[in-house]
Amino acid sequence: MKIILGAKEIGITLERLACQLVENHNDFKDTVLVGIQPRGAIFAERIKTILELNYELDDVKLGYLDITFFRDDFRRRDKQIEASQTQIDFLVEDKNVIFIDDVLHSGRSIRAALTAIQSFGRPNNIELMVLVDRRFSRSLPIQPDYKGRKVDSYDNEKVIVKWIEQDEIDGVYFEQKND
Repeated sequence: MKIILGAKEIGITLERLACQLVENHNDFKDTVLVGIQPRGAIFAERIKTILELNYELDDVKLGYLDITFFRDDFRRRDKQIEASQTQIDFLVEDKNVIFIDDVLHSGRSIRAALTAIQSFGRPNNIELMVLVDRRFSRSLPIQPDYKGRKVDSYDNEKVIVKWIEQDEIDGVYFEQKND
């Protein structure tokens, strides 16, 4: 595995991304965060914590969106899929929604999230925050509004994001795929 971001760089990146959100959304009165399950949920929780602690924003709304059955490839997988939980206990009607996910690769997950969020209302605006943008691998015309790091990678490389809450270490790595 080759390291892209270590724990220190992830911390700095999260602080920068939270600052950009505050610059664009001020008090978050009309803005909600939605972590895309499973790996975007931890990222979204970290961003919410930074907004509350460092910017003294209270009542930042955070939800979690499972897109498993909205994906265009969910029936094509070899192994049985396991859905995560959707937990959105607020209306998104007329709100600014920030989708948060760890890696933007083909854009298919975000397309699925755009479809899934409609079950909770019609947002005023939707933006996308990702920790890693694999910019040359897009199948759909989807671009992030906020990105931690842009990377160029080969098709045989996978970007792995590890969170201390789940993996006991913070880090972003390239890993060779075994075909």
